[in-house]
Amino acid sequence: RYLERTIKLLLWSVGGWRVTLQGDEVLISQLGEIFSPHGSRAFDVAMMETVYGRPFCVEAAGERFPEPRPAARPLGGHLEGCRIGFDAGGSDRKVSAVVDGRTVYSEEVIWHPKTAADPRYHQREVLCALRTAAAHLPRVDAIGVSTAGIVRGDDRRDHELGAEAELIRHLVGVRRIQQEGRPLYRRAAAAMGNVPLAVANDGDVTALAGYMSLGTGPVMGIAMGTSQAAGYVDAQGRVSGWLNELAFAPVDLAEAAPRDPWSG
Repeated sequence: RYLERTIKLLLWSVGGWRVTLQGDEVLISQLGEIFSPHGSRAFDVAMMETVYGRPFCVEAAGERFPEPRPAARPLGGHLEGCRIGFDAGGSDRKVSAVVDGRTVYSEEVIWHPKTAADPRYHQREVLCALRTAAAHLPRVDAIGVSTAGIVRGDDRRDHELGAEAELIRHLVGVRRIQQEGRPLYRRAAAAMGNVPLAVANDGDVTALAGYMSLGTGPVMGIAMGTSQAAGYVDAQGRVSGWLNELAFAPVDLAEAAPRDPWSG
């Protein structure tokens, strides 16, 4: 049980499509059954396969254990020029227009991404927000997006967003979301004139904002909304490169603890 809980935590904090274990072969085999498409952690397996586009596996390391591969990288923090910041929440969307670090316009608008089955609704709302902000700027040098859910590159994996995702998944279907939902922000940036774009998880953005505000690190950020994200910026101002989506992270080892309704 300790191993199962630890692996589940690591999948949602660090992320990955392969779990490598070294030790008791019976335990490794049992964990392979648990973390399989038909095991008790099938939800986590399916999500990680979707995120990374690879079959999920649990394997024995043999004599040589894999070396760690650090993924820390710098993330934005730039203030110069004319910039737009967009925050995609589960119940409202927020946008700001900034000139050399000074806010010249901001708005918060209620929207309904949880129940909007058509990806065109999301596209239309995001573009509306960006164009509204752009109207208050002489030009747009860059767009930054803070979003709930798992981000790889500049694509938002909409069907990994917990409650919102599960609903969208049933309403729309994974294939359509993959085709139309993932490049949502890249399409919006292209429509704005191929403006440079950066998309990051809410947790990383929160930690970065803390780093910029304090002028020092390391800083941990927690973003509580439709999901629950956590981010970490080190002393050099770099984000961890981890998944950092903690809505499905285990928090109670008791057998009788309340069960999450989506991940089980």
